[in-house]
Amino acid sequence: MKSLILTTAALALTATFAMADGHGKTIRMGTEGAYPPYNFLNDAGEVDGFERAVGDELCKRAELTCEWVTNEWDSIIPNLTSGNYDTIIAGMSITDERDEVIDFTQNYFPPAASAYAAKSEGADLTGGVVAAQTSTIQAGHVAESGATLLEFATYDDTIAAVMSGEADAVFADKDALVPTVEESGGELVFAGDDVPLGGGIGIGLRESDTELKEKFNTAITSMKEDGTLNELIIKWFGEDAKTFE
Repeated sequence: MKSLILTTAALALTATFAMADGHGKTIRMGTEGAYPPYNFLNDAGEVDGFERAVGDELCKRAELTCEWVTNEWDSIIPNLTSGNYDTIIAGMSITDERDEVIDFTQNYFPPAASAYAAKSEGADLTGGVVAAQTSTIQAGHVAESGATLLEFATYDDTIAAVMSGEADAVFADKDALVPTVEESGGELVFAGDDVPLGGGIGIGLRESDTELKEKFNTAITSMKEDGTLNELIIKWFGEDAKTFE
């Protein structure tokens, strides 16, 4: 679960709200579209992935008309608070820091681990160069680890840095890294131990949108109770993925 570190600019935008109460209004679902299998753009240029499936089902159960929009990760919270869309459903971990600026539903994905991937299991993870996506808790963790942090705007750029030798390893959500490592043909392997970060993924909303939050919470609860969420987690992340008990 990708975890955004809020900037001063994002905090300054908290006073700007646009109500999304769901009464006859199209709810704009904001995502990154660049973090598979959570969210990505398919060959038709449409938002796809685990969160597209979850979001569409939530909107159906909440009887909401929804549309999908994409936004770069590093400005995804400011653009929510300024009213460019009504939700963030983008692999965003629920954190105390974020909760001071926006609100969250209950989680629709349980807490999971972050991990390192490199060309060798013996990569120097504490004294070498480690790539991470900018403005994430993963980047913050690397910065505090003793390694040299190399930040990039997108997840794909972090992987490219390792493949080119610019970085010794990449640190990211393990759920995102698993398919990347598997598809690398042995060029990438996991290195070191998993690192637990974040408290599960929730839908981000403006603090004023209490009715919309309630609608989504009710829908999430129903998906947990009937097993639909676990089915989607297994479909997109595999049998070994962490699910709700």
